[in-house]
Amino acid sequence: MEDAGSRKSSPQPSLEPEEEQRDAGSTSFSQAHMKRAFQLMNELRSKKMLCDVLLAAEGIEIPAHRLVLSACSPYFCAMFTGDMSESKAQRVEIKDVDGQTLRKLVDYIYTAEIKVTEDNVQVLLPAASLLQLMDVREVCCDFLQAQLHPTNCLGIRAFADLHTCTQLLRQAHTYAELHFSEVMLGEEFLGLNLQQVCSLISSDKLTVSSEEKIVEEEALIKNNNTCKDFLIEAMKYHLLPADQRHLMKTARTRPRTPVSLPKVMIVVGGQAPKAIRSVECYDIQEDRWYPVADLPTRRCRAGVVSMAGCVYAVGGFNGSLRVRTADAYDGAKDQWSSIPSMQERRSTLGAAVLGELLYAVGGFDGSTGLSSVEAYSCKSNEWVFVAPMNTRRSSVGVGVVEGKLYAVGGYDGASRQCLSTVEVYNPVSNQWSFVADMSTRRSGAGVGVLGGQLYAAGGHDGPLVRKSVEVYDPPSNTWRQVCDMNMCRRNAGVCAISGLLYVIGGDDGSCNLSSVEYYNPTTDTWSLLPTNMSNGRSYAGVSVVDKPL
Repeated sequence: MEDAGSRKSSPQPSLEPEEEQRDAGSTSFSQAHMKRAFQLMNELRSKKMLCDVLLAAEGIEIPAHRLVLSACSPYFCAMFTGDMSESKAQRVEIKDVDGQTLRKLVDYIYTAEIKVTEDNVQVLLPAASLLQLMDVREVCCDFLQAQLHPTNCLGIRAFADLHTCTQLLRQAHTYAELHFSEVMLGEEFLGLNLQQVCSLISSDKLTVSSEEKIVEEEALIKNNNTCKDFLIEAMKYHLLPADQRHLMKTARTRPRTPVSLPKVMIVVGGQAPKAIRSVECYDIQEDRWYPVADLPTRRCRAGVVSMAGCVYAVGGFNGSLRVRTADAYDGAKDQWSSIPSMQERRSTLGAAVLGELLYAVGGFDGSTGLSSVEAYSCKSNEWVFVAPMNTRRSSVGVGVVEGKLYAVGGYDGASRQCLSTVEVYNPVSNQWSFVADMSTRRSGAGVGVLGGQLYAAGGHDGPLVRKSVEVYDPPSNTWRQVCDMNMCRRNAGVCAISGLLYVIGGDDGSCNLSSVEYYNPTTDTWSLLPTNMSNGRSYAGVSVVDKPL
């Protein structure tokens, strides 16, 4: 017999790759295991068991485990594994961090949980940066980004700059450019030095309704001789004929190129089947509907427009009465508030913005159709009558093209017929005059403006609900037919976004519609949105607002 030491092993068959993998087995990973481990380490810490270091800040002492701290923070890892005296010290003083903030961050190391608030974010972020807890730093930046507002964006920008939060700095600066008209009215703007003001107002990305807005509100400019010289230069430039302006070329004559915010569609109130309070928005980029703050009261058949950063809902029907009341929605605060009531009760009115005025056109007061028109000014905060239309019009559609207000179709109540007539209002002469009639009678048509032309979509003539669409061209004073919509619609909302005309909801004569379709003038086609509203709405108001940053 051979002894054990000299025994030869039998040759083993070679394994194919797949057999090798089977033989190697599979690796599993358990999040629950890690969670349990950290929970136990935190329990041991709370009982001061196995702790090998005492962190101290401003008189507060926090027992901990070097290994756990080092595993989660590069700052502590360098401290405890290097040659510094702290690597062996039983008690380590942490400077530049207050005791409560240090406790929160050590708690985070053990629990992965931290609460960021307005009260603690300004101390939490620099402390997290010091301890190199980058996840906490990122959460703080996200929190501040969500808090951006015209009243605080410059302060957040300065804070981000101080702590080298590059992305937050860029977001805050972009926000200030986009909302400059509101930013320049705030206290933070008045606290900027001259260099900072000049840097901001010289930005090509500044978003303002007009250059005059920058000048008229700002005391710094009015009281500065250099700025007055620039104003004189601007006057000379604008007094030049358009074909000669290129001769006067400076950095200040270069047109701004502001980055416009992405838009969302807001659908306000309506009938579903009775008057409702709900308001929802559609994010075109994300193809997503989401609710926002409800109206203060039920409202359908109202006029809805966007003006000066707010959405206005005026007049309408609350389920029992035609109303004069009006509300304004602030998207930044997700909040509705009341504004002064109109002079007359109006439902099924038309509403549009022309210049800096909100016009409420025609409508029904509960007993008769109205020809009267009134306008609201944000500055004076009051409604005033302007010239009435030539015709009483309820269920009227309105739109603004090239500085003039058009009233399209509707129902006059007297002839008991739907209207094909169209009137135009000139705010300079304060007069209404007729333009070419539509090809067909339309009451409750969806009226919108796209590419300098006026669209009338759907509507009805008696019991007949239409899906036809026609377009008015002001220079030629003519109407022409375009492609029919996919569905018959009346009392639908209309808005234009990014070169497309959207028609929202309405009813087909038998039921309310939740669908939305849009018209592409390039291809002369209508397409349905892939996602419907949460419920069918007729007589809802629709407008377009900037997507919150």
